[in-house]
Amino acid sequence: VQLQASGGGLVQPGGSLTLSCVVSGSLISFTTMTMFWARQGPGRQRELIASITSGGTTNYYADSVKGRFTISRDNAKNTVYLQMNSLRPEDTAVYSCKSVNFPQWSQGTQVTVSS
Repeated sequence: VQLQASGGGLVQPGGSLTLSCVVSGSLISFTTMTMFWARQGPGRQRELIASITSGGTTNYYADSVKGRFTISRDNAKNTVYLQMNSLRPEDTAVYSCKSVNFPQWSQGTQVTVSS
């Protein structure tokens, strides 16, 4: 299985970005997967920030992103998204995605929030 995260970049404080994570090559249907987003800032441990169940009805958000970030999925595209609004400098990190069905995280996509 391959997980490809993308959409990172440089954004000013208060700005927005949307990250995407595409899952391919899995014999397990994406529609059954609970998916996760995590981030790892400079000198920090990986932090789980959001998850979404297969039906998309039960989502988890870390307190650090609650109310600003939204996780969603498009099962037809085998893709999970992370809409990030009101970005802060402390959101600067490498963001990665994961399926509950597989142990590996995707390669990261860098998000830098700076003026």
